[in-house]
Amino acid sequence: MTTAKIETNLGTISFKLLPELAPEHVRNFEGLTRKGFYDGTLFHRVIPGFMIQGGDPNTKTNNRRSWGMGGPGYAIKAEFNSRSHLRGIVSMARSQDPDSAGSQFFIVVADSTFLDRNYTVFGEVTEGMEVADNIVSQKRDANDCPLQEVKMTRVSIQE
Repeated sequence: MTTAKIETNLGTISFKLLPELAPEHVRNFEGLTRKGFYDGTLFHRVIPGFMIQGGDPNTKTNNRRSWGMGGPGYAIKAEFNSRSHLRGIVSMARSQDPDSAGSQFFIVVADSTFLDRNYTVFGEVTEGMEVADNIVSQKRDANDCPLQEVKMTRVSIQE
């Protein structure tokens, strides 16, 4: 089992990758992680009762207006699957275009089955849901951005 480990300034979240459900999304996430792409990015969107979102390289800048708009410079094709978006699921964020995922991802903190078969599930949290719960409960602005920086200091892959 391959595991991703997200070390943040508020604690660590680990999740198992699910290549049997979304092989290209897992390959993409592993590749970006090994390049250090996620290190220093923020969880820039938190919605209590729903999810926390991160993985945007624009969050390494102070231009908050660009947060949520960045990616790796390419998009990957959707791999919708039968795994339900229950608490602890890790899924890829995207725009209206189903094939627009790149680097941004989210962790579901409450069952969100309305997302099923519309977003690509590629992981499941194994440790640290209490950290995700802490992140989602941070005070936030009108754009659901935490007022206190929630930084991914290091993201790594363990095989």
